[in-house]
Amino acid sequence: MLVHLSIRDIVLIEKLDLSLKDGLSVLTGETGAGKSILLDALSLALGGRGDGSLVRHGAKQGEVTAVFDLPGDHPARSALAANGFEDDGDLILRRVQGADGRTRVFVNDRPASVSLMRELGAGLVEIHGQHDDRALVDPEAHRELLDAYGGLGAQAEAVAAAHAAWRQCEGELARHRARVEAAAREADYLRAAVEELSELSPLAGEEEELAERRQTMMRSEKIASDVNEAHEELSGPASAIPALAGLLRRLDRRKDELPGLLDETLERLDTALDALSDAQTSLEGALRSLEFDPRALEATEERLFALRAAGRKYNLPVDELPVLAEKMIADLADLDAGEERVGALEREAAERRAAFDRLAAELSGQRRTTARLLEGAVMAELPDMKLERAEFIVEMQSDPARPTPAGIDTAEFFVRTNPGTRAGPMMKVASGGELSRFLLALKVALADRGSAPTLVFDEIDTGVGGAVADAIGRRLAKLGQGVQVLSVTHAPQVAARATTHLLISKAAVAGGEDRLATRVAEMDVPARQEEIARMLAGEHVTDEARAAAARLIGHGA
Repeated sequence: MLVHLSIRDIVLIEKLDLSLKDGLSVLTGETGAGKSILLDALSLALGGRGDGSLVRHGAKQGEVTAVFDLPGDHPARSALAANGFEDDGDLILRRVQGADGRTRVFVNDRPASVSLMRELGAGLVEIHGQHDDRALVDPEAHRELLDAYGGLGAQAEAVAAAHAAWRQCEGELARHRARVEAAAREADYLRAAVEELSELSPLAGEEEELAERRQTMMRSEKIASDVNEAHEELSGPASAIPALAGLLRRLDRRKDELPGLLDETLERLDTALDALSDAQTSLEGALRSLEFDPRALEATEERLFALRAAGRKYNLPVDELPVLAEKMIADLADLDAGEERVGALEREAAERRAAFDRLAAELSGQRRTTARLLEGAVMAELPDMKLERAEFIVEMQSDPARPTPAGIDTAEFFVRTNPGTRAGPMMKVASGGELSRFLLALKVALADRGSAPTLVFDEIDTGVGGAVADAIGRRLAKLGQGVQVLSVTHAPQVAARATTHLLISKAAVAGGEDRLATRVAEMDVPARQEEIARMLAGEHVTDEARAAAARLIGHGA
């Protein structure tokens, strides 16, 4: 709950430190004393719209600090943790408003954003009345309030989870289908490429091997010509070997005629013939080794050029062609498998949609039952508030064709203020006084179900009196048993029901007769009786008014 409110230099409030209690606290005072200013300041600390005109005249800036004591499981603590703020005690919201229009926000004494302050404030305080910007008048919140009243939170979460699972599957299906369609557009190209590469069957390192073989063959062709020419010189018709052999034989027959004279010559000729014969044999061996087949060279070049052409076609080094072939084969396999996966995802998405539809339909039925119960609870509150001829309606629309995380339902609170008139949205049909009473009836029905820990009612009793004002007071007191309630009121019947009575007044500032400032003071029993008597009698308080005030206080107690 809100335990402390500190205000500095906001409109007529120069300095105010207000401690607040649980139960029903009422704020009373003369018109113009500053009751609305107090709520303006509180709204500022909850993330309301800032305005330089809120700063007290002559001051450079104004400041509002609101301190909340919250249970450990309050959603605001989760929001603090999610935004990286420490949370080890009270929650402190501080807003500094400059006269120049600039504003600064602090959460637990750390700079923060207005959006975070607004998020926290929405879960901490509801303001009903002329400042109403986060209460029951927002149609977007009506379905959530209906779920809270019926205790349908778990069912709503199940529907949201089913919707998320279905949409996730639909997203995966859409992405996978897009991939398959893209692959299908390239399927003909892939199949032609796979056929071509499979026929070519490139091997890693094959290009280098073929290039070396081709170079060797080309070199062999040139070498073989020279070797063959040398072989012709030694083995052909013009070979010197036969002539030398004949000369050696003739000289050998003459060597005995001249002993010792030809021995060295014969020896050298014999050696020469042996060497030439060996050279002839070597050349024959070399020729056999250098046998050149033009068809082998042609085949090698054809293979090499085909590989290089494929590399250029696919813009890859030849050695990477085998990897490309494997990838394309895998892509074709993925295409076939992808089409099967599309079918599987379609079936899964249909199953998840069916699960969502089933849960959403069940929740929709429970909401309709809850809507009738809520209507009955609110209607039971209306007669005492002089709205016995009015009707409260939870207008529900269900459209299975438009699913959302919240299900298939929309819900909005409608009212019919008089029989025979057309029902319509509460904010558009009800007058100001009627709207306040409808809101109070709703809050009583929704007590402890989705309510903020602090409720503020700004002159909810405007335009009513007597029994209606007393009925409003009783219901505010009843609300105060479960949550903290602050009520700005002009009705003595409401003020008499309070557990804490705060008097708002306006007085001159010391040292400046032309300057006025708003003051707030908690009243004891005698002062409270006098204030309620003033509210009953007006400017001149009579003994009868004091006695009536005493009876009201006693009745309220």
